[in-house]
Amino acid sequence: MEKTLIDQYGRTLNYLRLSVTDRCNFRCYYCMPEEGVNFVERKDLLTYEELEYLLAIFSEYGVNKVRITGGEPFVRKGIMDFLEKMSRMQGINQITVTSNGTLDRDQMIILKRLGIKKINISLDSLNRQRFFEITRRDKFDEVFQCILDLLGMGFDVKLNAVVADKKNISDILPFIELTKAYDLSVRFLEEMPFNGSGSFEVPKWNHVVLYEYIAAAYPNLIKLSDEKNSTSANYRIPGYKGSFGIIASFSRTFCGTCNRIRLSATGEFRTCLYGPANTNLRDVLRSGASREELIREIVLAVAKKEKDGFEAEARQAEAPKKSMSFLGG
Repeated sequence: MEKTLIDQYGRTLNYLRLSVTDRCNFRCYYCMPEEGVNFVERKDLLTYEELEYLLAIFSEYGVNKVRITGGEPFVRKGIMDFLEKMSRMQGINQITVTSNGTLDRDQMIILKRLGIKKINISLDSLNRQRFFEITRRDKFDEVFQCILDLLGMGFDVKLNAVVADKKNISDILPFIELTKAYDLSVRFLEEMPFNGSGSFEVPKWNHVVLYEYIAAAYPNLIKLSDEKNSTSANYRIPGYKGSFGIIASFSRTFCGTCNRIRLSATGEFRTCLYGPANTNLRDVLRSGASREELIREIVLAVAKKEKDGFEAEARQAEAPKKSMSFLGG
């Protein structure tokens, strides 16, 4: 009998978002403070050997898609060797990576050789000054060149832009125009309460407002068919090479078809981004637990997955929201 991870609502969970580090070389305002970030010590991170061990279990239980996240994955020493080993793991059919766009050409060449062709780049502005204000780093030219290099090498590139009032609204239409010349996808995300500060307001620019704003400028936009389990509603402007999508990351309209589980760099296992950790697999593993005991922890956590992100969030309503760099997105 095929082993699968199925929650209490009958959803099959086959997509793991795996954070390999909480560190990042940017300081985006919505993710972490500019100074005073308390990064975890190396000994508290899951080792690559532990990650491989856990991945083998997840793969055995039907996880066939893994997204590598951070922090910024490429700041962790040894990441390319880990990805090479991961690419040979039986059962994992698709590996994707989310980056801030500071990976170098040598890393791109290795990724292509390994068959890792899907890359998400976090980019919130096409304006150099606004990019600096958002990331607190003067790296726009480097990031945009990285995107061009990835496209030139045949990668499937998606740009993720977190939309926030009084921050980057004037970038929305330029991002749409970017899809005219380039075969990439831009996804606009509602702002989420994961800045590590505990202070957050409901986003003014939700998915409805975003759509209406774009549709007013492009009344001829075409709705595309969305993939199963897609978090984005996707569109294209006639004659444009690329496409764009809107992700209701705060409104959480996609929870009913969720197929995701998450493992942080320190072993926190979550069945929902908005909820508390269900268990810490690092601690279970280092306590000397057997493989069967680890599996039991995972299966039990999955079985209790909440109906949606609002129900999960209610379980930790009074706790401050952790930084997205810690959670891994």
